Amino acid sequence: MNGFGIDDFLEMMAAEKGAAQNTLEAYRRDVEQFVKFAKVSEVSAFRQSDISAFVQVLSEQRLAPKTIARKLSAVREYFKFLYSEKEIKDNPAANIQSPKQRKSLPKFLTEEEIRRLIDAAKAHDDYRHKRTAVMLELMYACGLRVSELVSLPENCLNYDKRQIMVKGKGSKERIVPVAAAALDAVSEYMGYRDYFLKAGRKSVWLFPSKVSSSGHVTRDAFFKNIQAAAIEAGLPRERVTPHVLRHSFATHLLNHDVDLRSVQKMLGHEDIGTTEIYTHIISEALIKKVQSRHPLAKKLV
Repeated sequence: MNGFGIDDFLEMMAAEKGAAQNTLEAYRRDVEQFVKFAKVSEVSAFRQSDISAFVQVLSEQRLAPKTIARKLSAVREYFKFLYSEKEIKDNPAANIQSPKQRKSLPKFLTEEEIRRLIDAAKAHDDYRHKRTAVMLELMYACGLRVSELVSLPENCLNYDKRQIMVKGKGSKERIVPVAAAALDAVSEYMGYRDYFLKAGRKSVWLFPSKVSSSGHVTRDAFFKNIQAAAIEAGLPRERVTPHVLRHSFATHLLNHDVDLRSVQKMLGHEDIGTTEIYTHIISEALIKKVQSRHPLAKKLV
């Protein structure tokens, strides 16, 4: 292993843990930042105090606890790798505590706001706006991550069973049911999908692109498209993001009495604790239900 072994570490994360390219790039930035901060000449010289000091400096820079926790997570994974490869005798990151984070409830749009957003994209006659509407419907119908949505293969949908095969984090596959309206939207889109292909070319992607290096619509392009739709729908741009659409999917399902375990599977969460945060969101419909049906809601005679 040469130098500080960062390249070897990233190769392991890609090969053994299936880390996405964006994740690998973030790991590289965070680990290289730490190594530069520690100013040691070799990996055996790292100490727990180096990591503690690094976290302290990040806190003094007033970085968000979530950002600090992410950087610390990268450093932890790095030292786990070094320890497993016997490059260090002890793991200096083993007892480092992450900064406490204030849990914030997921932001979401109402069902009516989602409809306004989709309708705003549908209001245009050109193919690009129509495609944005289709992507919005599919994302909201299935609770997809934006990375999952843009990289869907053309053959991901089973129209007969009304299901979609999704490859999520760590290349783990899951099957998610698809609402009939979303399937109809995709089916109609397939009639003009060739518009997004270069002449004579084919593509394995459901949402191909003539210009992106990946061959499919990029996350940035989709984000810009839904932001434009948000403005036309009269919604604050900061409230409309791909992740908010995913949150909306989960929130609305739970509000309509879908069980938590099913929502967990559809979202692709490994830990149900990640999904449980949505149970803290109380919809107006639920509030009205409690107010109208609770015994104390009726005046005592």
